[in-house]
Amino acid sequence: MLKVNEKAYQLVNILLDDAENYGVFAEETKSGATLIDVGIKAQGGFLTGKIITEICLGGYGKVDVFPASYDGFVLPSVFVQTDHPTIATLGSQFAGWHIKAEGYSAIGSGPARALALKPKALYEEIQYKDHADLGVLVLETSKAPPDKVIQQISEKCNIKTSRLTIILVPTSSLAGFIQVSGRIVETGLHKLRKLGLDPRVVEYAWGYAPIVPLHPKFDEAMGRTNDAILYTGMAHYIVSYDNDKELERIVNMAPSSASKWMQEARKLKKNSPSFLEILKEAEYDFYKIDPNMFAPAIVVVNNKKTGKIFQAGSFDFEVLKTSLKLG
Repeated sequence: MLKVNEKAYQLVNILLDDAENYGVFAEETKSGATLIDVGIKAQGGFLTGKIITEICLGGYGKVDVFPASYDGFVLPSVFVQTDHPTIATLGSQFAGWHIKAEGYSAIGSGPARALALKPKALYEEIQYKDHADLGVLVLETSKAPPDKVIQQISEKCNIKTSRLTIILVPTSSLAGFIQVSGRIVETGLHKLRKLGLDPRVVEYAWGYAPIVPLHPKFDEAMGRTNDAILYTGMAHYIVSYDNDKELERIVNMAPSSASKWMQEARKLKKNSPSFLEILKEAEYDFYKIDPNMFAPAIVVVNNKKTGKIFQAGSFDFEVLKTSLKLG
């Protein structure tokens, strides 16, 4: 049985033992929990974003940063690989815990979800639950949670507050940009699951997406990070599957461009809309956006039972250039 919290905590110790190098601040709350700031007041950076992404994966994924050319424009990019894709991504990394209490709101991801079973139906489906006396949670937020919220989180995880570590990652920080692009494999697997693929048949996975330039405005930052995955992200999966015909059908529906909403938007605009345009059209309400749109630009699946390779989707560099205001 994989232990995502214990494995991730090994990385937390590395982060804390070299806090100055990683550019992070740590503090203990009144209730004894540990808060690690990686971008609110702290500087963070590339090394921080890399290790935070690996922590989100429960310690069961490897992350590297490398330069890549996107139609002539070179950007640093995140490369993610894992030999335990279902547990590392859906069982840990998936941003599936909405923390909302005491006037505080944040999105939670990382291994502590596997203690609180957020969401429960997903953990029942993948047949996984972590058992640990410590928890590590990553919050996408620009402010620290109040103590009462921290206590509620520890109660949901059924651990002592003193055994809880919460990492605070603002969306607009460099570490935040990296950990969002580092969700490329998780985003694709989540989409494949929604299309009917049992995620437990996925044995290995890798993917990459660009780390786009930073922007101080929250909506612009969110737009850029989503465009990185939707239009220039690629995810590759190795599965063991009995039906190639069914697998091909699923893969063809998996890329972001396959969603009906995206296809209709392209017809109206004659080109692909940036995520910020989509968000504005939805009046900044995420629940109005077609969830099937959230997927990599390209999805590749290799069926090891038959040797067949199925690929769908394509990169759209023009949207990336528009998003980054290039040329």
